[in-house]
Amino acid sequence: MKIGFIGLGNMGSAMAANLLTAGHEVTVYNRSPDKMTALTTQGAVPATSVADACRGDVVVTMLADDAAVEAVTFGDNGILAQLPAGAVHVSSSTVSVALADRLTAAHADAGQGFVAAPVFGRPEAAAAAKLFVVAAGAPATLETVSPIFDAIGQRTFVLGEEPRAANLVKISGNFLIASVIESLGEAMALVGKAGVDKRQYLELLTSTLFDAPVYRTYGGLLAREEFSPAGFAAPLGLKDVKLALSAGEELQVPLPVASLLRDRFLTLLATGGGELDWSAVGALSAWEAGGKPPA
Repeated sequence: MKIGFIGLGNMGSAMAANLLTAGHEVTVYNRSPDKMTALTTQGAVPATSVADACRGDVVVTMLADDAAVEAVTFGDNGILAQLPAGAVHVSSSTVSVALADRLTAAHADAGQGFVAAPVFGRPEAAAAAKLFVVAAGAPATLETVSPIFDAIGQRTFVLGEEPRAANLVKISGNFLIASVIESLGEAMALVGKAGVDKRQYLELLTSTLFDAPVYRTYGGLLAREEFSPAGFAAPLGLKDVKLALSAGEELQVPLPVASLLRDRFLTLLATGGGELDWSAVGALSAWEAGGKPPA
């Protein structure tokens, strides 16, 4: 399959590499050209523009936010204008439900396919092709792009024909992860101030009540105070919580914990944590209890 891949951050670069490993012909584009170098040595074709990445059967975008996706999709030289009729745009970015709706309508008007396929997993899971793909779109279009999901992930969950459903589920999932990080951080601050070893405490939790990847992964980062380099930067955590609040407002679903998390992320950013992993939000409680600030 001829695939264009736009967005080569921590996640996108690993996903594109796995597509190459699976034997696909991959053209890569990134706003910062230096991020294309490693992939071109693996066989990827470098693109000098968004248009150059839109010559094949599919273009995949893995970008930071709504603004980044809009920038490469709309306009004379964007995906909508350059992707051939019948080709498919797969959006793996965590974006708003409103943008998912806009992309769905715009691609339909252009005679192109559109699939929302955000993923769960940190960069190490992306590198190991162990992501969980959350996909939604027309059944025939999903079938066409399924080899992409097979190459980047360990399992694909199909949530129906409306792309917005995949984006809403992804947003809700990130909200839950942030909730776990905050509650874990508070609990660790409590026992840690009493002298309990945080790593021993985490071993107890994950061997009994909370034997789940999210607790092991983020509990480990908190116990080790390992917030840099960021696998998922704190500003992205704030962005995703705000997306959850926006979706809740649209659907008239109160999300009081999300409101708390928004303020916790704002505190982290306001106190110099903008370059840290989003898990550092869980370290605020220990700092507020007299410990050192997350770094």
